[in-house]
Amino acid sequence: MWEQENVTSKNYGLSFSGETAPEPTTLVIIPTFNEAENIASLLSELAVLYPLSLDILVIDDNSPDGTLDIVRSMQPMIKGLHVIKRERKLGLGTAYITGFRFALQSGYQYVIEMDADFSHDPAVLQRFLDAMKEADLVIGSRYLNNTVNVVNWPLGRLILSKMASIYTQLITGLPVADPTSGFKCFSAEVLRSLDFDTINSQGYSFQIEMNFRVWKKGFSIKEIPIVFVDRSVGKSKMTKKNIREAIWIVWWLKIKSLFGAL
Repeated sequence: MWEQENVTSKNYGLSFSGETAPEPTTLVIIPTFNEAENIASLLSELAVLYPLSLDILVIDDNSPDGTLDIVRSMQPMIKGLHVIKRERKLGLGTAYITGFRFALQSGYQYVIEMDADFSHDPAVLQRFLDAMKEADLVIGSRYLNNTVNVVNWPLGRLILSKMASIYTQLITGLPVADPTSGFKCFSAEVLRSLDFDTINSQGYSFQIEMNFRVWKKGFSIKEIPIVFVDRSVGKSKMTKKNIREAIWIVWWLKIKSLFGAL
């Protein structure tokens, strides 16, 4: 059962809209864990930029910093703002799969993955939807056309990310410049074709696995350039476990693909 409670609190500069319009066909999924410093500003900006054209689903892993309370307090002011509370921190991959299931059950046509920390620019979402006219999966790429569009990352992390992209391409053959990007848009048709029960990876690995499975099923993938800005507040969720998983997941995908076991 999806948990979507409304709690009245601060106004955050928003107001109710009396306009009527067709129901949005796009759902933006935002997983959160301890994002109290970012989430109100992000939701407010999305509501101002796209007041009638998309819905938002926040999936919170029981953040101890009050993230969930902030989101719930904004529900009366933002039409189409949904919340799913999970009992503990269960990982990025399972959060997105929960969101995908919600999107398919609710009848959305497009599903966007987005971080809560403003590393993904809300203003870019319309470009994703425009590009979906030509593709089944659109990926926001930091490394398209041999460029590097990353702001505020330390050199070590930038090298790690870029090398992960090259490593993934070499092992799997996946024709994607930025296979670990977490800013992307899926068509519902793509998501319906995937067996979510067989996807267990998290973090970087989850993004790689999703891209690989979509590619192997013959769907079209398009990359659009984005500028990735590292979070200015809060802490990064990347762990050494995520890195280790990304190293072996490409070989697992390659082997499974060779034996037709995906």
